[in-house]
Amino acid sequence: MTQLITIKDKQFRPYLSAEQIESAVKNVAAKINKELENETPVFLVVLNGSFMFASDLLKEVTIPCEISFIKVASYHGTSSSGSVSELIGLTEDISGRTVVIVEDIVDTGITLEKLVAILQRKNVKQIKVASALLKPDSYKKDYKIDYVGIEIPNDFVVGYGLDYEGLGRNLKEIYVLA
Repeated sequence: MTQLITIKDKQFRPYLSAEQIESAVKNVAAKINKELENETPVFLVVLNGSFMFASDLLKEVTIPCEISFIKVASYHGTSSSGSVSELIGLTEDISGRTVVIVEDIVDTGITLEKLVAILQRKNVKQIKVASALLKPDSYKKDYKIDYVGIEIPNDFVVGYGLDYEGLGRNLKEIYVLA
């Protein structure tokens, strides 16, 4: 992880190593295991970006749990589009349940705000949020991010599930726009 990579028309430099990510994931899982030890939460994994984080996180979660998936879109190129469209909806009955939204990255909070609104209409017991990455300088919403892997500046990143125009999700490290 020492050199620039090119994805389409952009260059990216190394930012977070696989070891840094793994450590952050384990810390998030430990907090979830402790705080939700008396619950059987439903982990709601936001596709496509959070698939790697969710996979690694749930391998470390030791409490009983269920996993479901939702697919939403709010990005176009390197910036948020400002709108969210639900593409694949939640089909399970989650009323009265603790739900943990699993996000790859929280920046503007537009996607999260939409998901919280959807879940609140389903009469859940409580909503928690676990995110691999958080951009605190971009996040201006009121909803609390309960479990944060790593806080990063407001830079565009790829890898570990995050993409640039569909590419780069498969990288095990995280790279930042050079």
